[in-house]
Amino acid sequence: MNKKNLPALRADNLNAKARFEVPESVMARWNRGIQAKNANGEASISIFDVIGEDWDGSGFTDAKCAGILRSLGGADVTVYINSPGGSLFHGIAIYNMLREYEGRVTVRVLGMAASAASVAAMAGDEVQIAKSAFFMIHNCWCLAVGNANDLRNIAAQNDEFDEVMAQMYVARTGLDLKQVQTMMDAETWINGTSAVDQGFADNFTPADQIEEGKGAKASAIHRLDSTLAKAGMSRTERRSLIQEIKGTPGAVQDGTPSAAFSAADAAHLLSLTANFGAAARA
Repeated sequence: MNKKNLPALRADNLNAKARFEVPESVMARWNRGIQAKNANGEASISIFDVIGEDWDGSGFTDAKCAGILRSLGGADVTVYINSPGGSLFHGIAIYNMLREYEGRVTVRVLGMAASAASVAAMAGDEVQIAKSAFFMIHNCWCLAVGNANDLRNIAAQNDEFDEVMAQMYVARTGLDLKQVQTMMDAETWINGTSAVDQGFADNFTPADQIEEGKGAKASAIHRLDSTLAKAGMSRTERRSLIQEIKGTPGAVQDGTPSAAFSAADAAHLLSLTANFGAAARA
């Protein structure tokens, strides 16, 4: 498919009382360590993080995408994706930039392209997916605060966003609009074979493009965050604790524990987690 035939996406400004985040259930399924092998001389973009700026300063933003595309000067590019999603606005902006890019865009989904990441993934001239990988499509998911009027306005805005996404999936796949909306209502995970069968992907990615990369270490903080969430610790408490851990000697600021973060340290953290969970259930 020529990406120029895909629709441009638009969304009105986000309500100040709502923000997009990745559901905990999606983060729990994300293996951050799945990355692409280095390709000699290939122009590429790697989206191996949350879409938009995450709470810890990481993430793949529309500004980062724009900077990379400018540096490529119109050369053909391969976009590797393993992302749980994140900000719909950043996902839409990345989609539009890839759609409008003058060079040929090949998208390869290696682990998952969930939520906003699935939006960005649709913008390739060719979309490939590993047989073991997944797309996930669902209705717009956000956190919101405010009075009844605020929440009604946010719900109406989300309905508009859902319609934009559904129309885009229809244009890519050729599926019926009602079928796509039903899939989004149900939060549907689509494996590699089904993605090709249903038109979300055009083909499978070469198997030798997948490996467990160094990014697996960087996912330790996210795994800890997920474990603490399951134990019942609030988001604010979790982030305060993790920032404290990252600020201690031996913990580097990119979220990856250094060698000084020993097995004993990990065991101690797991013990704290278990004790917190037991106290929460008591």
